[in-house]
Amino acid sequence: MEQQIEFTVLGKNIEQLSIYYGFFLFLWGVIVSLISGSTSFTSYIPSYIGSVVILFSYLSIKFSNRKKLFMHIVALTGVLIVLGGLDVIRTTANGKLFDNYWADMSKIMMLITGVLFVYFCFMSFRYARKMAKEQIKN
Repeated sequence: MEQQIEFTVLGKNIEQLSIYYGFFLFLWGVIVSLISGSTSFTSYIPSYIGSVVILFSYLSIKFSNRKKLFMHIVALTGVLIVLGGLDVIRTTANGKLFDNYWADMSKIMMLITGVLFVYFCFMSFRYARKMAKEQIKN
């Protein structure tokens, strides 16, 4: 049985998955802002972060010689997404969870999807390192 060259999730490599995730974040920010009627800069935070994820994921595909750098930036952005989502803990501790329904839903979404995304990035980096070690052996 031939070994897989790249780590994949649902048949997508980490760069492709990152682009999908970036578009999800972008659309979430726009749709939530429209649904809630918010004109606040903060309601678009998922869109801004999603744009960063899309940009650096695309750059990692376009400039494969810099893939490692760009994907580390994407993974670091994922960590920032998790940290932003953790703000839901402060809101909960203050007894104000869902006082601003859409803002809190965005925080929860960022926390859950961010943790999954960072996990997939970590697994991808780990798999790449394992493959590199195996190539050295051979």
